[in-house]
Amino acid sequence: MESRVASCSRVTKETQIEMTLNLDGTGKTDISTGIGFFDHMLSGFARHGLFDLTVKVTGDLEVDSHHTIEDTGIVLGQTIAKALGDKKGIKRYGHFMLPMDEVLVLSAIDLSGRPYLNFDATFTCDKLGELDTEMVKEFFYAVSYSGAMNLHLKVLDGGNNHHMVEALFKAFGKALDMAVSEEPRMKEVWSTKGSL
Repeated sequence: MESRVASCSRVTKETQIEMTLNLDGTGKTDISTGIGFFDHMLSGFARHGLFDLTVKVTGDLEVDSHHTIEDTGIVLGQTIAKALGDKKGIKRYGHFMLPMDEVLVLSAIDLSGRPYLNFDATFTCDKLGELDTEMVKEFFYAVSYSGAMNLHLKVLDGGNNHHMVEALFKAFGKALDMAVSEEPRMKEVWSTKGSL
């Protein structure tokens, strides 16, 4: 397969974001969003998906974390889509069930070109570090819609909020790694329609 590296940026009055993603990396990261826990989650996503990911964000954190997290999700989805190109020869579907101590999370992805998020997770605290837990769903919504993917994320067994959020990000990385991986028997786009 050709090199699948892409860079995207987004500049608004609320955020300035620069991102580079290598879908065929080794899990190397250089991430700075101004939100330590969010950096940790993005690093887990990249490390367990074996993606090389560079993220630099300057956001209006004096307001709250919303714009920074949502806009980073928008740019991540755009960068994934750009790196995939025409999607020829990829598996398209990916899934992973990830345990993290008492927590069990399911992630399933279809890189269909049809955006949809099905998110099922209930948190019992408002914040993890400086990350508002309600923003976890908003992040994945932004990724799914800007990346034009069908994304299902479910906490099957809950527990510690840190474990739940971390498991969601890692399971997403593992499922995406499967979905973007090469299928040697498929040279075209894996769809009866001929395009994704």
